[in-house]
Amino acid sequence: MDTVREIRQFNRFYTRLVGLLDEHLPDSDLSLLEGRATYELATGGKQTAADLARTLDVDKAQLSRALQTLKRRKLLKAEVDPGHAKKRLLSLTPAGRVAFTELEHGTRLRMESVLEPLSGTKRKKLVSSLRDIQATFAASDAKPPAVVLRAPVPGDLGWVIHRQAVLYAQEYGWDWTYEALIAKILGEFAAAFDPAKEDGWIAERAGHILGSIFLMKGDAAGVAKLRLLYVEPAARGLGLGRRLVDTCVGRARELGYRRLSLWTNDVLTAARRIYETSGFRLVQENRHLSFGKDLLGQTWELDLLNAGSDSRAATAGTR
Repeated sequence: MDTVREIRQFNRFYTRLVGLLDEHLPDSDLSLLEGRATYELATGGKQTAADLARTLDVDKAQLSRALQTLKRRKLLKAEVDPGHAKKRLLSLTPAGRVAFTELEHGTRLRMESVLEPLSGTKRKKLVSSLRDIQATFAASDAKPPAVVLRAPVPGDLGWVIHRQAVLYAQEYGWDWTYEALIAKILGEFAAAFDPAKEDGWIAERAGHILGSIFLMKGDAAGVAKLRLLYVEPAARGLGLGRRLVDTCVGRARELGYRRLSLWTNDVLTAARRIYETSGFRLVQENRHLSFGKDLLGQTWELDLLNAGSDSRAATAGTR
């Protein structure tokens, strides 16, 4: 068997199938590299051009040209890193996030049209084969697969409800009324989702969900809520919870919120230190009987207008 020939044949087939030989991405006027850079900034948050080049594994000069194009089109902005004055952090402008949303929508529609003829069984076989390919090459690569933050897709909200309910039952002994609460929160979020004021992220690595966080409208004008942050036990200690919260805080600022609030319980003691060092301030406590336990609820707030841009928060425990 000529392995090289088989791979090249598959590459030709796949590039024709999804339109990668076109000058621009399908349903977009962005080039492939511009689209990939936009995706990484939308899902990975602020980063330097050098970090982006390493993530994308592309030539720095080639990436620089793509970034300049995005800047000219006002889709990309650069700002000084508060922690390193000589570094510039790249992020998407509001127009850039709109472009990303349109690109993501168009990409999903195109892939759904490609997958439409396949039955459920064939789709499962396809996904299994794709994961086998990734695992085969990852086995000889010292660098583990990257964790990406992506927008929720159908099925994700049900998974988040299931996993949070299971984990909190195992770790804190909470009963199924907690599951009812988070199902209500996410059901209302999905039913009345406002992309101009809300957002959500699913952390994923190699097809496996590792955590989530949601930015939701608050009860008062200019106030947003950080809700339903969770990280899988196997992914804790990797800084993922902090990354999720940073992403949520940054997005709240982009959308023009003045304040970000969250509600948690005192049993999550590790969260207190992280909230405090992030600039969150404990503003209220109340005892309550919920989820089958006597708990001390806490409300924390972050002033988005005055707090530093390097916000940090807890890795678990918000609702």
